[in-house]
This record gives sequence, structure tokens and C-alpha cells, in this order.
Amino acid sequence: MLRFIVAVVFVAPVASVLAQRSPLDYPQWRGQNRDGSASTFIEPASWPDTLTRRWRVEVGEGYATPLVVGGTVFTFTRRDGHEVMTALDATTGEERWRSAYPAPYMPSSPTAAHGSGPKATPLFHEGKIFTLGITGRVTAFEAANGALLWQTPAPAEPPYFSAASSPVGGPGIVVVHPGNYGPLTAFDTGTGAVKWVAGAGGFFMSPIIVTLAGATQLVSVTQQGVIGVSPTDGRLLWDYPWAGGSMGGTMPVLYGETIVVSASNTGTTAFKPISRDGSTWVTETVWETTDVSMYLSNPVVIGDTLYGLSQRASGRFFALDARNGEILWLGPPREAANTAVVKARDLLFFLNDDGELIVARASRTAFNPLRRYTVADSATWSQPAISGERIFVKDVSTVALWTLDES
Repeated sequence: MLRFIVAVVFVAPVASVLAQRSPLDYPQWRGQNRDGSASTFIEPASWPDTLTRRWRVEVGEGYATPLVVGGTVFTFTRRDGHEVMTALDATTGEERWRSAYPAPYMPSSPTAAHGSGPKATPLFHEGKIFTLGITGRVTAFEAANGALLWQTPAPAEPPYFSAASSPVGGPGIVVVHPGNYGPLTAFDTGTGAVKWVAGAGGFFMSPIIVTLAGATQLVSVTQQGVIGVSPTDGRLLWDYPWAGGSMGGTMPVLYGETIVVSASNTGTTAFKPISRDGSTWVTETVWETTDVSMYLSNPVVIGDTLYGLSQRASGRFFALDARNGEILWLGPPREAANTAVVKARDLLFFLNDDGELIVARASRTAFNPLRRYTVADSATWSQPAISGERIFVKDVSTVALWTLDES
């Protein structure tokens, strides 16, 4: 473990705004519960014809979602051969601090079109920010001032398709698939020491923490299947064989006590881990469909309905009954190559890769768009961070704040 890394830090402390958690915080990949929820969005009485851009700041390339904690926005990007964590004032976009470390990397030919920027979203946890860089290095920063606390060594060979698994946190630990698609690994938040290792190697999918049959557990996709792991000691609770883990696909999505997974051209599968006696687990398939297949676009669940973007027909929105896998509707084809889906009560936000933000009403009968907005003039592969009436959008190299009104 490397404990002393040269970092470039310009400090204006922000400890006061990080002291307490808020319902408006967006502290990790796909929101507070990692389920695609916006943070306390309230629908306006009427939707404006256009959104208002408050500020836009050049921060560097990469697909990591901005984090929003208190009055601070954190971005994780690539600049001049370094991976960079930047803290911005959420109201003005003014830079508060910046911390960087060298990150030499040459993308493989299949990934060159998507650049060398980090793809995994950071985690704000226990007053620190944890990142997985594009080469698989895990780094811990002090959130108040950007000080680099610890960092894992670079793997001997970087992951061929780059690292993209976003870390998740538990008491005293941060958990991710590090390195060159390594197994699920828990690091001590204070020191970076490895606490436990579980399962086989991962790929693109990010782990989640859920409660199933009263037991808190980490659920993660490996290249051999889907696993449930005890967060306290890394004990393997159950292992569901599934071929999609070796392909690009979605993170596990929870519906009740059912887990839904999908991957490139493999269809969509729902299964349920069941505990017979509180310690012995079995898994059973609930339903499967080949009509909807998701690649990098993660779906959301509202009520009993799963909404997302299927890669079939060159990208079409869909609604699927989460209870039995029945397709409720399919939208027009060629809608987007990728979209980031956010839910807010009965609203859906689809941020397409071409910079278009679609606001739609959740419906089990048809695709029901309310408004379409342009929020970027370059590609938007990052998840938007929606906090209250603020929409933070990361495009190729900038982050911008959009609001619903001009006041």
C-alpha cells in the first residue's frame, strides 16, 4: 500500500459544509441508495420551455458522475496525464481545491473512442472520497481539503477495457472490484489495508448493499455470476451462476427481494436469494426475457415497473413488469446509444449520450415524455446528479449546473 503520494492541492477548506448529511446530497454512484433516485426533486407546477444554465466549468475528461455534498460539488477527471479530484462551490462553480496524482495510461483500441478519463464514480463516505481510477487504483482523499490519504499500487497490467466499477461503503470499509478486474475487495477506510476478498473477478458492474431476508449483504456481479457477501467478514452467502458478468452490463437492481441483472445481448434475468435458516442460502430464477437487453444503461424501478433503455433496435426505451418480466411497452427505435436513467417519484429523467435530457411520466401503458431539453454540446455518458431543483451534468470535459427557473 502506498501511503505517501505527491499530490497537487490548492486548498480552501470546506469542512463546515461536509459536517452533516442532507437529503439533497448525491454522495455516490446512482444516488444515496444506488438505485437511480434523484435527491429530493420536487416537480414544478409547470415545466419551462428551456432550462437555465447557472455555470459551466472545465474540469477534465471522464465519465464519473459529479458528487454533491452540502454546498460542494466533487468531480473526478483526467487532466494532463493526471487523475484529478476537484471541489467546486455548488452555487457558483468556483474551485475550492484540487488534488491530483500521475496516472499514465494508454487506452486499448476498443476503448480509445471513449478516452482515458476515469469511468467509475467516486464515493463520499465517512468524511472521505474514494475513487477507482481508470487503471484500477483505489485512492482515498480527505473531503475537506483534498489531501491524498492512501492509494493502492497500480496493477502490473491495466484492465484492457479500463476500470469502471464504482465503490460502495460500509462501516469502516470501502468495497470495489479493484486492479485488473480483481475480486470484490474491502479496504479499511482509514488505512487502505485489505479487510477481506470475496468471489471471482469483476468487470464493469458496480456492487450494491441491500437487505435480503433481514440480512445486510453486498451484491456484486463477477465474471462467473452474481454473489451475495457478508460485509463484516467477506463470507460468501450465495452464488448465482450467470453468463452476463463477463460482458458489459448493468449493476444489480433490487426489486423487493428480487435482483435484476442484464448484459450485452444476454436478455434480462431476475432471481431471488432465499435463506432457509438464516445462514444457508439458495437462489432461484424468478423470470427471464430476451426481449430487453441492457448494456451500460442501468434501469430504475418505480412501483412494480422496471424502466430503462434496451440496446435492441439501436436503443429503445421500455417498461417491463418487474414481477414477471412481461414487456409492457417498447418505445421507438434508435432513441439513443446510451442513456442515464434517474427517477423522482413518478418522474423519469433520461440523459441521452447526445446531450438531450428527456423528462417523462412513469407509465405502464406507453412512453410518456413531458419535455426534452438540451443540456450539453458534447457527449454525456455520465449519470446526472439531481439535487433538489439542481441538475449537475458532466459532458466530455465540463460540468454544468442547470436549474428549472431563472430566479
